Amino acid sequence: MSEVRLRFAPSPTGYLHVGGARTALFNWLLAKKQHGTFVLRIEDTDVTRSTQESVDAIFEGMKWLGLDWDEGPFFQSDCFPVYKEYIDRLVAEGKAYKCYCTVEELEAKREKALKEGGKPKYDGTCRDLPPQEDDGRPYVIRFRTPKEGVTSWNDLIKGKISFENAELDDLIIQRTDGTPTYNFVVVVDDVTMRMTTVIRGDDHVNNTPRQILIYEALGAPVPVFAHVPMILGADKARLSKRHGATSVMAYRDMGFLPEAMVNYLVRLGWSYGDEEIFSLTDLIEKFSIENVGRSAGVFNPDKLLWLNAHYIKTGDPVRLADLLIPFLKERGVDPAQGGPDLVAVVKTLQERAKTMLELADGALFYYKDELSYDEQGVAKAFNADTPALLTALVEKLAALPALDAAQIEQAFKELMAEKGIKLGQVGPAVRLSLSGSTASPGIYEMIETLGLTETKKRIERAIAVLCR
Repeated sequence: MSEVRLRFAPSPTGYLHVGGARTALFNWLLAKKQHGTFVLRIEDTDVTRSTQESVDAIFEGMKWLGLDWDEGPFFQSDCFPVYKEYIDRLVAEGKAYKCYCTVEELEAKREKALKEGGKPKYDGTCRDLPPQEDDGRPYVIRFRTPKEGVTSWNDLIKGKISFENAELDDLIIQRTDGTPTYNFVVVVDDVTMRMTTVIRGDDHVNNTPRQILIYEALGAPVPVFAHVPMILGADKARLSKRHGATSVMAYRDMGFLPEAMVNYLVRLGWSYGDEEIFSLTDLIEKFSIENVGRSAGVFNPDKLLWLNAHYIKTGDPVRLADLLIPFLKERGVDPAQGGPDLVAVVKTLQERAKTMLELADGALFYYKDELSYDEQGVAKAFNADTPALLTALVEKLAALPALDAAQIEQAFKELMAEKGIKLGQVGPAVRLSLSGSTASPGIYEMIETLGLTETKKRIERAIAVLCR
């Protein structure tokens, strides 16, 4: 059995779109599962729209998602001599021809065909001209599409698809300026890179019969095709900016983890029983292109958020702490400059945070020298008895042999027993003293994370500020 070879071939005309990322993921997974090769190819023949910034954005998005490539990146712009060689060969073999029809003539033919109820395709005026010497007239080169027969393939997702050759145009494969066109260079690339399987969006279905005919004209094996359905917004329209962010890296900046994004994208169209949570290792084992559905996937931000919360909750606190640093720095906090251990901080917050932004916002109070206090919470939690209770609590904490959550809880129990109170009569005041908020991590975890000195300082400040 020959080596399985797949590719992801984005155009560098913008960021890595979530739809492109899913296509890349499907190709990557199948290559890994079948012990094949995953190739990254940059389709940059549209020189006016291709930018280095977009190339970098594609690399960044792929690396963030963990989709490493085995070969490449290859750039189509480096291969123009190769494309010219293949075009010349097709012309020499009579499988392509020069077309001298002007834009105005083509438009007139198009309008005539439409008026007569036909399809606006090229009528073959130059198809049977004898070979012409170059006389300075501009020309394109067209592929000589067979007029009879059917071109069909067994799509791994959509099943058998067939096109009547008579319905297809004599495709332009070289423009008047000598540059090759998309449908041609894609085939040459896939031939020279020995691609065995092509997974791509189903907006390419209409290109496939034309490309298959070019493979056959070149005497090259035709790869297996799988056309993945589009991703739609909640309104069932094609996913676009009006539905929210469509760039993969925008989701990173919004505080999503790459594993949540990968898990979510693969489930947009693919399923494995009722399972929802998949690591990359799971996916390599379980993925199959045949289990990708034929209908479009609907992008559901709430489902992505649910997955992200799961991965934060179950994530390694050390890794999360490392990922959190840039978000904290954006908020003017550098944990390296002092304050509690960031890993310990993460452990107190990861249970409830849905995004890294929430995690960063939740961590800020740990690193602030002065807190602003929730006024409504203060009105409820602080009264004439509060200073004495808080002072007694600090004394008990200072007397503990070790400041861990279990010992801290015991100190609270002793205080409540001695004073004849319940946790609700002291806990909210402690919470506000330490965090400034009524919503924070567990009180015992906060005290353990802040340490005795900082806890004492914060409680004493709260007494001074709030009990005047």
